[in-house]
Amino acid sequence: MENTTDHEQHTPWNKGVIVGQKSPFKLKEIWVIRVRLQLQHRVRELAMFDLGSDSKLRACDLVKMRVRDICHGEHVSPRATVMQQKTSRPVQFEITQPTRDAVSDWIKEAKLGQDDYLFPCRLHESPHIGTRQYARIVDSWVTEIGLNPSEYGTHSMRRTKASLIYRRTKNLRAVQLLLGHTKLESTVRYLGIEVDDALEMAEQTEI
Repeated sequence: MENTTDHEQHTPWNKGVIVGQKSPFKLKEIWVIRVRLQLQHRVRELAMFDLGSDSKLRACDLVKMRVRDICHGEHVSPRATVMQQKTSRPVQFEITQPTRDAVSDWIKEAKLGQDDYLFPCRLHESPHIGTRQYARIVDSWVTEIGLNPSEYGTHSMRRTKASLIYRRTKNLRAVQLLLGHTKLESTVRYLGIEVDDALEMAEQTEI
């Protein structure tokens, strides 16, 4: 019987897909997505979008959040701490008032209890949505507002607020803490700021 190679047996997950660092959303794009979700009464997706933006969590951590992770009693907390799956280190994040309102509306609509996953899966095989389902939802937001889905993804959600904070403050250490990175070099690479900042300084320097 003829043996098949691993290459023949398995098709790479990224075959035909543009792979690279995903772009953060611009402020205008954030508002377009948010308003669209509000007007269409997509309560779960609005909570997911707002919490994903505020928390700056990786997809694997966002989908596993439980109600108790962000709520004290019936109220959504202004701050929360989650243990990161990748680093096994805690990371703290803020939950702004609009996000607290959106999440609270979703918890009430879905009738979720303290021990329930915040975004339960509608299929019986999993207690919460998976990272692939989350990625499909993000792709739908991107496509609906006319952006190229190959340039955006779940990491766009993680990068968006971090990038905005860095642009406004230039405080790399603060962004490192917010992203839960162990090394500052990781934050520099993640934001892709070295080249952009160098070009910006060059443009402002006349000789």
